[in-house]
Amino acid sequence: MSFRWLFGFVFVSLISCGETAPRTENARILLLGDSMMAFNRGSGAAVSDAIEDQLGEEVVDRSVSGARINYALPVSGAAGLSIPKQVIDGPWEWVVMNGYGNDILFGCGCRACDRQVDRLISADGLSGSIPEFVATLRARGAKVIYSGYLRTPGVQAPVESCGIVGDELDRRLALMAAADNGVTFVAMSDLVPYGDRSYHGLDLIHPSPKGSQAIGARIAEIIAAND
Repeated sequence: MSFRWLFGFVFVSLISCGETAPRTENARILLLGDSMMAFNRGSGAAVSDAIEDQLGEEVVDRSVSGARINYALPVSGAAGLSIPKQVIDGPWEWVVMNGYGNDILFGCGCRACDRQVDRLISADGLSGSIPEFVATLRARGAKVIYSGYLRTPGVQAPVESCGIVGDELDRRLALMAAADNGVTFVAMSDLVPYGDRSYHGLDLIHPSPKGSQAIGARIAEIIAAND
């Protein structure tokens, strides 16, 4: 067994932390995304857990920390680092997802991001990797909830410089959703009160259990209101 093969096996095993199949045949909500969705899953306090608690039904959580919308490597992409490849077959009525944070953080360091942002979603919200992926989900009959990211108002966080780029991406995602009544964009930029650190973990990047609960509750309200 080569070291390269072993390393690849261990790496893929570490990132393949999403659920592989529905626990019941009646599951109708699929969740995709990156660490904002995946964080706190080990303690039963992730966004998907909060949605389950609010709605009283199963959510199949396929999110993986570090995942991106645009991801080229085939093996780790298939293991979940490509958000589009997190999709599994099922009778999904709802697909809840997020994604763009790692694309801009690792793709351009949140600076001089025009090309990266345009690749994800055009200024009018109608083209790019994100609208194309959402269109494939809609073609399968699912309604889509696309979540934005938490901010850290009044707190200096390590990804503070990403806020301006994130605001522009949120604007474009809202335009995408406005063009299709089966798509909802839910902003999270206003969720954290000014100066409140309790919605984030110690790194001030990922959500705390309280933050995951608040994200999940906001998403669950949309599902409940539109069922």
